[in-house]
Amino acid sequence: MENFEFHNPTKILFGKGQISNLKKEITAYGKRILLVYGGGSIKKIGLYDKVIRELEEIDAYIVELGGVEPNPRLTTVNKGINLIRDHQLDFILAVGGGSVLDCAKAIAAGVPYHGDLWDIVTNKAKAPSNSVPIGTIITIAGTGSEMNGNSVITNWETKTKAFFNSNHVLPRFSILDPELTLSVPREQTIYGSVDIMAHVFEQYFHASSNAPLQERIGEAILRSVIETAPKLVEDLNNYKYREIMLLNGTLALNGLTGMGVNPDWSTHLIEHAVSAVHDIPHGGGIAIIAPHWMEHVAAVRPEKVAQLGVRVFDLDPTGKTDAQLASEAIQCLREFWASIGAPTKLSQYGIDDKEIELMTERAMLADRIGNYVPLTHKDVKKILRNSL
Repeated sequence: MENFEFHNPTKILFGKGQISNLKKEITAYGKRILLVYGGGSIKKIGLYDKVIRELEEIDAYIVELGGVEPNPRLTTVNKGINLIRDHQLDFILAVGGGSVLDCAKAIAAGVPYHGDLWDIVTNKAKAPSNSVPIGTIITIAGTGSEMNGNSVITNWETKTKAFFNSNHVLPRFSILDPELTLSVPREQTIYGSVDIMAHVFEQYFHASSNAPLQERIGEAILRSVIETAPKLVEDLNNYKYREIMLLNGTLALNGLTGMGVNPDWSTHLIEHAVSAVHDIPHGGGIAIIAPHWMEHVAAVRPEKVAQLGVRVFDLDPTGKTDAQLASEAIQCLREFWASIGAPTKLSQYGIDDKEIELMTERAMLADRIGNYVPLTHKDVKKILRNSL
């Protein structure tokens, strides 16, 4: 296990009707608010009106930034930065899913920064300690962004997607009401389930040793998703299933499973490159790429993939090698994701081999990426080609 520090100050308000606590939570930070949201679903479900009523009761001054893209763009982030500066706002309230939260975090970091925000996103500069405080209201399970300092932003002009992490943009509070996720469509529910599992995988397949507790926590989350997701996609209005999945999503990426380990994250880097070039749903891209990544690394280090098969998919190890178990585990994963309706090939999004080189280049942030089994340019290109 590696030396580590763990500090997660985000306050979680979980359960039905927790939006009633918004007034109390937000007044501790200010009443001049940038309200950030996506394509309008919060208006369709009545959440927008509830939020406005809560804010009006404390005489808040509200400036809105709507229309945040599913893969939030640098131009939208810069628009939000300018709104805060022009209106002298002191708090960001992000209402929606992971993309909205990613956008809000980048805005928060960019306001006090006097350079190009893209420097922070690409880790050429650090997010300032006086980043604008953020609060969130979550409407979809999966990203875990409600309890971490991660932000993924797309520069559409250069077809580049990058991410940063900073404790300075951790939400001060996050409201998680499972009722607000009841209206999430089947397709997005599937993508969220995939993303939760992928977040666990990126930390489960680590380059460290002696981290049994972290792995067991990850395995418990994976088993919970495998048990719940098939029921949920067939019963989208089931509150109990939504409740379980919402908490799964939060715990998968709030730091617990990554304590003291050197995680991988190459699957996400590859998918970010694909969706930067083709603007496909993140969870869909992950469902396609992750099994091919797992096949590649299992050929070098099959033992952890084999462990996954035994502990999560209940494979019988009797008389089998790690390589055999790993192969069976990957097949189990493919079959599970296909059974809930996840895509299996990039061609389902109309992607062919014309831009494989460009996507490979966008994925390679260094000569090698990933930690469990470091990947070269050639490896990434092979994984992408196999994913077609």
